[in-house]
Amino acid sequence: MKVKLGVVGYGYWGPNLVRNLAGHPKCAALTVCDTDKRKLDLVESRYQSGNVFVTSDYKDILDNDEIQGVVIATPISTHFQLAKMALERGKHVFGEKP
Repeated sequence: MKVKLGVVGYGYWGPNLVRNLAGHPKCAALTVCDTDKRKLDLVESRYQSGNVFVTSDYKDILDNDEIQGVVIATPISTHFQLAKMALERGKHVFGEKP
Protein backbone atom coordinates (compact mmCIF):
# COMPACT_ATOMS: atom_id res chain seq x y z
CA MET A 1 0.00 0.00 0.00
CA LYS A 2 1.29 3.44 -0.93
CA VAL A 3 0.88 6.40 1.42
CA LYS A 4 0.61 10.15 1.03
CA LEU A 5 2.65 12.22 3.46
CA GLY A 6 3.31 15.79 4.45
CA VAL A 7 6.65 17.23 5.53
CA VAL A 8 6.55 20.41 7.58
CA GLY A 9 9.80 22.37 7.48
CA TYR A 10 12.38 22.45 4.72
CA GLY A 11 15.27 23.81 6.78
CA TYR A 12 18.16 21.70 8.07
CA TRP A 13 16.74 18.15 8.02
CA GLY A 14 13.79 18.77 5.72
CA PRO A 15 15.71 18.38 2.45
CA ASN A 16 17.09 15.01 3.57
CA LEU A 17 13.68 13.77 4.66
CA VAL A 18 12.00 14.96 1.47
CA ARG A 19 14.69 13.40 -0.73
CA ASN A 20 14.32 10.02 0.97
CA LEU A 21 10.54 10.05 1.13
CA ALA A 22 10.05 11.31 -2.44
CA GLY A 23 12.24 8.49 -3.72
CA HIS A 24 10.61 5.76 -1.66
CA PRO A 25 8.47 3.34 -3.67
CA LYS A 26 5.76 3.28 -0.97
CA CYS A 27 5.29 7.06 -1.03
CA ALA A 28 2.50 7.93 -3.47
CA ALA A 29 2.68 11.69 -2.93
CA LEU A 30 4.44 14.18 -0.72
CA THR A 31 3.36 17.68 0.26
CA VAL A 32 6.10 19.95 1.59
CA CYS A 33 5.14 22.88 3.80
CA ASP A 34 7.36 25.84 4.67
CA THR A 35 6.71 29.53 5.24
CA ASP A 36 9.77 30.52 3.17
CA LYS A 37 8.75 30.84 -0.50
CA ARG A 38 12.40 30.47 -1.63
CA LYS A 39 12.54 27.04 -0.01
CA LEU A 40 9.31 26.01 -1.68
CA ASP A 41 10.65 27.22 -5.03
CA LEU A 42 13.70 25.04 -4.43
CA VAL A 43 11.50 22.01 -3.76
CA GLU A 44 9.55 22.63 -6.95
CA SER A 45 12.74 22.92 -8.99
CA ARG A 46 14.21 19.72 -7.52
CA TYR A 47 11.11 17.53 -7.73
CA GLN A 48 9.25 17.79 -10.98
CA SER A 49 7.92 14.22 -11.03
CA GLY A 50 4.35 15.27 -10.30
CA ASN A 51 4.08 13.58 -6.92
CA VAL A 52 5.70 16.33 -4.80
CA PHE A 53 3.60 19.36 -3.97
CA VAL A 54 4.28 22.51 -1.94
CA THR A 55 2.29 24.77 0.36
CA SER A 56 3.01 27.57 2.77
CA ASP A 57 -0.06 26.75 4.89
CA TYR A 58 0.03 23.82 7.32
CA LYS A 59 -3.77 23.67 7.20
CA ASP A 60 -3.50 22.43 3.61
CA ILE A 61 -1.86 19.29 4.96
CA LEU A 62 -4.23 18.96 7.89
CA ASP A 63 -7.32 19.44 5.73
CA ASN A 64 -6.24 16.92 3.10
CA ASP A 65 -7.84 13.62 4.12
CA GLU A 66 -5.64 11.73 1.65
CA ILE A 67 -2.49 12.65 3.59
CA GLN A 68 -2.06 9.92 6.17
CA GLY A 69 1.09 11.01 7.97
CA VAL A 70 3.03 14.14 8.82
CA VAL A 71 6.77 14.51 9.32
CA ILE A 72 7.62 17.51 11.49
CA ALA A 73 11.06 18.99 10.83
CA THR A 74 10.63 22.40 12.42
CA PRO A 75 12.22 24.01 15.49
CA ILE A 76 11.51 21.87 18.55
CA SER A 77 9.47 24.62 20.21
CA THR A 78 6.79 24.10 17.54
CA HIS A 79 6.63 20.30 17.68
CA PHE A 80 3.97 19.89 20.34
CA GLN A 81 1.44 22.20 18.72
CA LEU A 82 2.01 20.86 15.18
CA ALA A 83 1.95 17.22 16.30
CA LYS A 84 -1.17 17.73 18.41
CA MET A 85 -3.01 19.30 15.49
CA ALA A 86 -2.06 16.43 13.19
CA LEU A 87 -2.99 13.75 15.73
CA GLU A 88 -6.35 15.41 16.31
CA ARG A 89 -6.96 15.05 12.56
CA GLY A 90 -6.17 11.32 12.74
CA LYS A 91 -2.77 11.51 11.06
CA HIS A 92 0.35 9.58 11.98
CA VAL A 93 3.19 11.82 13.18
CA PHE A 94 6.98 11.61 13.08
CA GLY A 95 8.82 14.39 14.94
CA GLU A 96 12.38 14.76 13.68
CA LYS A 97 14.99 15.58 16.29
CA PRO A 98 18.38 14.04 16.96
